[in-house]
Amino acid sequence: MSDKILKKDNLDQLLDKLRQDYQIYAPARQGASVVWEQAGNAEDLLWDFSNTDMSPKQFFFPQTERLMHFTNSYEDNQGMVMQEVPEMQHKQALLNIRPCDAKAFTILDKVFCQDEYPCDTYWEDKREKTLLIGLACKDPCPTCFCTSVNSGPHNQEGLDVLMVDLGDELLLKAITPKAEDIIADISDASEDQIKQAENQKQEAEQAISTGVNTNNIQSKTVLDLYESPIWDRIQEPCINCGTCTFYCPTCHCFDIQDETQSDYGHRIRNWDTCMSWLFTQHTSGHNPRGSKRDRVRQRFMHKFKYMPFKLDGAIGCVGCGRCTQKCPVNIDVREVVNKMNE
Repeated sequence: MSDKILKKDNLDQLLDKLRQDYQIYAPARQGASVVWEQAGNAEDLLWDFSNTDMSPKQFFFPQTERLMHFTNSYEDNQGMVMQEVPEMQHKQALLNIRPCDAKAFTILDKVFCQDEYPCDTYWEDKREKTLLIGLACKDPCPTCFCTSVNSGPHNQEGLDVLMVDLGDELLLKAITPKAEDIIADISDASEDQIKQAENQKQEAEQAISTGVNTNNIQSKTVLDLYESPIWDRIQEPCINCGTCTFYCPTCHCFDIQDETQSDYGHRIRNWDTCMSWLFTQHTSGHNPRGSKRDRVRQRFMHKFKYMPFKLDGAIGCVGCGRCTQKCPVNIDVREVVNKMNE
């Protein structure tokens, strides 16, 4: 399908069309932060932002999610009656999502829906009912390194539509069949407009001046990296706060708990973090990752060694730079990975 061109003044028409089937969410300013909110009119949409503070993975993998609820029914001797949580009752569209965050969803697809295991139905349901309309990066932030981890400012992987901001106009690229129907009645872009979008892509990629190299990481054995002395220095400044894992779009550790009150209860899963000693604490009291060094090593080994090994080469990082931006002790993921590679 040919690329389309849409004037921003006419964007409300597209939003009205989407609202017939979808609840639309988009980045919005909230004080000094950029957060995800339900979208209003086109004039309220943000175009001049680097990225949202938190990843939009919460739309598929909520920070707290109820998995089922149960009741102890003593009166009729039924015992414990368990009921599943209903599927999501609406469709949703994420508008102006950055390509790196959409790329992260493709990695989490491999985690939650691996071929040889039953798919996570909670994740799968939300993914199937979501439309992803991306906004290409025009001005990557200094901590971005997406081009060195199989992504990029105009990366299309995981998206249904990619939009390129050309000022007063948007160039739209349909990537999936369901997106083609949505933008089919929009005018075709001219060759000059397509070239302008391509030039913007090249400029954005050239603006990313830092990156990581993982060639040696993949060729080394797990034990070579695991027993490396570099972890003695890397772990020193870390305070195990877990900030990096909660902001990360590909982190997916969780804990499951049953909460009860009287005869009623529900089972929930909450985000957890490998930075916490409690995450691996055994009932016996033994902890296989009892030291800070163990936990810091686990975070980086998991993303850059274990995940590629298990998931057909998919690195557990999309180079969004959030962990570097938010770290209270200024640990830079790029420096750590390059040390691993050396």
